[in-house]
Amino acid sequence: MDSFIAILPDIIAGNQWLASFNSFMQQGGQLLWWLFGVVAVCWLLMIERLIYLFVEFPKQRKRWIQAWHERHEQHSWYARSIREGWLAQAHAKLYQNVPIIKVLVAICPMLGLLGTVTGMISVFDVMAQQGSSNPKLMASGISLATLPTMGGMVAALFGMFCHARLLKACQVREIKLEKSLRSQR
Repeated sequence: MDSFIAILPDIIAGNQWLASFNSFMQQGGQLLWWLFGVVAVCWLLMIERLIYLFVEFPKQRKRWIQAWHERHEQHSWYARSIREGWLAQAHAKLYQNVPIIKVLVAICPMLGLLGTVTGMISVFDVMAQQGSSNPKLMASGISLATLPTMGGMVAALFGMFCHARLLKACQVREIKLEKSLRSQR
């Protein structure tokens, strides 16, 4: 019982964080939820790529290099074809979801801009119906316009940085594999 009482403030703080997050998302409107979904898919794909790069690819690389070094002849057309096939497989596996990640990153600012447009339409709608004398009603539309824009830009900046680092990591691994599979004899 004492351990539950000890972690109770953390549970309450977690609920406060969740309430704050929900409030932020509601202020940004439905497009902010769509943006959140795109960012979540993008990060899942990035995490999958990182797991592949650091866990699965080194194992496969080791198998290819071992098989190459066990070959008695490495200069024939047949040996070069096998090597090129392995390099093509490595390229396909290394860059598997990288273009999708790039597209998702590019979508983020577009969703933010769409949020801006819908928020401004909401502001103009309030102004047309009730005049410009009620700033409280206009503020919700402005919030609806600015939060998705900010979210889209922040997501795109982080996504561009992570995509560039991921792309570089794939290129480095591909070059190292190609160097490792050169003829030794």
